[in-house]
Amino acid sequence: MAKPEPTEEAPTISRDQLADLLNEDLAREYQAVIAYVVYSQVLKGPEFMTIAGELEEHAQEELKHALIISRQIDYLGKMPTVQAKPVRTSDDAREMLRFDLDNENETVSAYTQRVRQCEALGEFAMAEQIRQILVEEQDHQIELAMALGEDVPAVGDLSSRSHRPRIVKNG
Repeated sequence: MAKPEPTEEAPTISRDQLADLLNEDLAREYQAVIAYVVYSQVLKGPEFMTIAGELEEHAQEELKHALIISRQIDYLGKMPTVQAKPVRTSDDAREMLRFDLDNENETVSAYTQRVRQCEALGEFAMAEQIRQILVEEQDHQIELAMALGEDVPAVGDLSSRSHRPRIVKNG
């Protein structure tokens, strides 16, 4: 008899553990705000002017994400972190975009887990808010991969590369 395939269910965690994980996500959001602000202003070369404008928009979206995540951490009874993860910089524009793409890959993976963890705890409204952030993070991931001429890593398997269609927002 064949064993059923394992599913990607989130391990059961406590509300305190979820708040701690969200604080890690918040530190990554701060990192993204700083990186996008700096990178959008220092990218040089005609091939990067379009993406530089996109990065300015990403910075604003990441700040909104930070506010949403902070609210959820407070809701869970913890204090939101004030520390950003370290921001990597470079004189090479492609390397900066690579840093951004790596960070977005990590963020997409983390928020995918967070949605599952919220749902496992019965925090469906929180899961929905994080799901909306995830849509924007995947959009950032796609734009960065396109700017680098790369395929977007598949969610859940960031070691393999497969193209994902662009997410279109209505309204």
